[in-house]
Amino acid sequence: MERPTRFEDHRWLGDKRSQVVHDLDSCDRPEVIDELMDSQQYLCFGPDTFVEASNRGYHRCRCPGARAAAAAEA
Repeated sequence: MERPTRFEDHRWLGDKRSQVVHDLDSCDRPEVIDELMDSQQYLCFGPDTFVEASNRGYHRCRCPGARAAAAAEA
């Protein structure tokens, strides 16, 4: 998936409405990211890691690509 404009250098994109973080490297549902960008309720993290997103209370999305990436990291 191509990363959204302004997020070319970020991997993790948070949805403020649901406290879900999306992995832009492994996302296989671009329509979810497009809807999030349209809503303008997104957040990036510094440092750009899942650990930082988790520290802020965000949970990994449950799309198949994200689950596969999480399993590969473990």
